[in-house]
Amino acid sequence: MRRRLSILMAAAAVMLTAYPAMTQQAPRPVRDPNAKPAIPGQNINGMRVYIRSGLKSHGEGAHDYPQFLSDWSKVLTEHGAVVDGSFHAPTAEELANTDVVVFFKGDAGYMTPAEKAALDAYVKRGGGIVTIHDSLCGPDPVYFASLVGGAKKHTERNSIGGRLTYTVTDAGSPLVRGLNNFAFQDEAFYQMTWAPSGLKVLATVQLPEGRPATATQGWNGQQLGTQSQAGAVVPQIWQYEQTIPGGQPARAFVYMQGHTFEHFTNPAIRDMLLRGIAWAGKKPVEELAAYKMLEAPARGGRGGGD
Repeated sequence: MRRRLSILMAAAAVMLTAYPAMTQQAPRPVRDPNAKPAIPGQNINGMRVYIRSGLKSHGEGAHDYPQFLSDWSKVLTEHGAVVDGSFHAPTAEELANTDVVVFFKGDAGYMTPAEKAALDAYVKRGGGIVTIHDSLCGPDPVYFASLVGGAKKHTERNSIGGRLTYTVTDAGSPLVRGLNNFAFQDEAFYQMTWAPSGLKVLATVQLPEGRPATATQGWNGQQLGTQSQAGAVVPQIWQYEQTIPGGQPARAFVYMQGHTFEHFTNPAIRDMLLRGIAWAGKKPVEELAAYKMLEAPARGGRGGGD
C-alpha cells in the first residue's frame, strides 16, 4: 500500500512540474516596427505592376498622365495587382521587383543611357511592357519598336483625330473582346516604324479624311502604298513577343488611344487594358479583369485614423 501511494505521489509531482509548460501559450511574434503595414484586402501575392507616369501635357482632359497614375494604382490594386509607380523612369532596383511596366507618359522613348540599359536588362530577363498612346514616341523609333513592336518618331506629324471605329483582326482574342465596331472619339497614330517580326495585330482603324501624309511602312511585311494616309488602315492595338539573344521570351501589349482621359472610364477599355497587362506579365489573361478584391476585415477597438 505504501509503495502504491509513493508511486501515485511521484506521478502527481511530475504532473505539477509539467503543468506550467503544458498550459503556457507560445510567445506572440514580435512585429518589426519598421515593417510596412499591409493594405487591407490587398492581394500581396499578386503580379507586380509599375506605372511609369509623367507630367500632364495638352489641354483640359487630355494626356492626363498623373490622373492615370492616381486612378489606375487603385484600379490595379482592386484587381489583385501589387502596384508601384512614379514620374521617373524605373531604376534597375525597381525593375527587379516588377513583372510589367505600364508606360503612360508622353515621349517615353527619351531615355538616358542608364535608363535604357536598365530597361534592356529587364526585357532580357523576360519583363513585360504595356504602352498607352504616345508613350512609344521618341528620338529612335527603330530601338523602341524592338521593345514593343512599333514606335513613332518625335516631331513627325503622325496622329489624326476624329470619330474612329475599331476593326478587330483577331476575333478569337480575349484581349479585344467586345471591341469590334467599337466607335469612339480620340486620336489614331500612323507613320509608324514597325519591328520586322513578332507583331500580332488585334485591332485597326481606318484613318478619317483630314490630313494627307507620306506613305508609311507596312507591318509584318504588308505595304500601305504611296497614297494619302486618309483612308489607310493602321494597327492601333497589338501584341508583340520577342527574345533578346541570350535572354528570356518577353511580351509587350500596345494600346494607341488614350488622348482623352475619359476614354479610360469605359468598362470595355478598362477590361482590355487589364487583360493586356496580365498577358504581358505571362499570367492568365483574366487574372486581373476577373479578380474580386476581398473585403477588409472589420477592425475592432476605439476609432482612429490608422
